[in-house]
Amino acid sequence: MTEEQQTDLGIKIEELKSEHRALDKELQDIVAGTGTADQLMIKRLKKRKLVLKDAFTSLESKLIPNLLA
Repeated sequence: MTEEQQTDLGIKIEELKSEHRALDKELQDIVAGTGTADQLMIKRLKKRKLVLKDAFTSLESKLIPNLLA
């Protein structure tokens, strides 16, 4: 993997983590009562948050060299 590809992956990871943090904050606000949402919206937000975490975890694993190779 080239240095440019690693940089691009790093940027994408940070974007995904940023969105993940924003969703986490939104969910905390809803639970604390400062936001308004029904249970379906909460479920969708949690699912999106999980998808984001899976995505950035997968990308992070591409940046780590395979130690078994």
